Amino acid sequence: MGSEPTPQASGQDPGTSPGGQGRDAGRSDAGRLAGELASIVGPEHVHTDADRRASFEVDWMGRRLGRCLLAVEPASTAEVAAVLATCRSAGVAVVPQGGNTGLVGGGVPRGGEVVLSTRRMSAVGPVDPTAGHVRAGAGATLQSVADAAGEAGFDVPVDLASRGSATIGGMVATDAGGLRVLRHGSMRAHVRGLEAVLADGTVVSRLAGLAKDTAGYHLPSLLCGSEGTLAVVTEVVLSLVPSPTSRVTALVGLPGLEAALSVLAALRHDLDGLESAEVVFADGVELVRSQLGVAGALRGGAACQLLVEATGREAGTDELTARVGDAIGRAAPGAEAAVATDERTRARLWEVRERHPELVARLGQPVKLDVSLPLGRLAEFELRVRTVVAEAAPGAPVVLFGHAGDGGLHVNVAAGPGSGPVEQIAAAVFGLVAELDGSVSAEHGIGVDKVRWLGLTRSPEEIGVMRRIKEALDPDRVLNPGVLLG
Repeated sequence: MGSEPTPQASGQDPGTSPGGQGRDAGRSDAGRLAGELASIVGPEHVHTDADRRASFEVDWMGRRLGRCLLAVEPASTAEVAAVLATCRSAGVAVVPQGGNTGLVGGGVPRGGEVVLSTRRMSAVGPVDPTAGHVRAGAGATLQSVADAAGEAGFDVPVDLASRGSATIGGMVATDAGGLRVLRHGSMRAHVRGLEAVLADGTVVSRLAGLAKDTAGYHLPSLLCGSEGTLAVVTEVVLSLVPSPTSRVTALVGLPGLEAALSVLAALRHDLDGLESAEVVFADGVELVRSQLGVAGALRGGAACQLLVEATGREAGTDELTARVGDAIGRAAPGAEAAVATDERTRARLWEVRERHPELVARLGQPVKLDVSLPLGRLAEFELRVRTVVAEAAPGAPVVLFGHAGDGGLHVNVAAGPGSGPVEQIAAAVFGLVAELDGSVSAEHGIGVDKVRWLGLTRSPEEIGVMRRIKEALDPDRVLNPGVLLG
């Protein structure tokens, strides 16, 4: 599928496991399997009743429903290893699940698997101020890690709007990007080490947190972005950055995305601490106002709004505010702009951008596609994608927003009823992405929704190597079958 389906049970025939073994035998022995897992994690952490399984069988937005044999919540790496070994022996596939905040179906069961939830593995270790890193369990939320880092004078370099529910393990599994990629890069750049369990229960551990380590293949990088298909991440050593002492947010009204990218290029040159650069467009801003009651910070009339945020280590914000204001004045003379330093006003500037993801669900069946383009082709894509969507689904509202600094745009469309428009929209958008040398996934991952489109982004040779790695680490296809490679 090219995007989220409407709520329904979906996926493979529950009578056939991904490895070719019949699942009926596993299902008939569900009670025995539940008992074995209960002996590992405790009976209160094995959920077999429909009402107790329910929260593990639906995505966070309520649009995707699946069915699992049972859900299990281990509390340690050793318990994860024992759970995986037991499920493999029983011939039952496993879907790892973190905060369940994904948008491409990678963490929702598809037909009788065991859901392995990491949420009990939520410990956050003390920050190492000398090394500038912290150890965290896979089930720790981004917010809990950020809180611990903040108390020690540090900040997590990767930030997401779903910080209160997104988990560290899930962020590694999807190589999460978010709002600070412009300055700090994605999750992969900050994983100093990790511990993970392979499908057969083998534990792979590298937790020393070495900043330099060239002794062979870098397995943490391999697992970043693997979407739970190669191993279950259980603990992570995450590098941190010093907390800024000053932060300034600015919103600039511009005639279009091309102008915004030009201004951004100048700001990158002039502002060492530029951390975020987000874009929204006039039609989306108007919908946020009319549908959500959020008043914009600018008077209006600008086709594109560029939201930037810069940080510094100055004692106050005056110096940074002056530098941001001067840089904007030079890059966009005469443009309407709003600059904020206090939390309340900064939140107001961010609100229009952060409320955009809510819009499409209010207008129709949501199709949420995240793509990335070379920066030199981003403006062309923004202009052309509206046309290709209009041809695929006439009259469907289109809402665009995203990360100007890293070339990522979210293409949100309110489709009509049924799966036809969803498929047509995905085909049109991803076809344009491929034509412009972009990627069909900027940060959401491939999941199950984009499996059929992976070949637009990755060559047959690359996909062949991925399959060989999967076969080597998970020959029985125990982990997350159907995800990423189908």
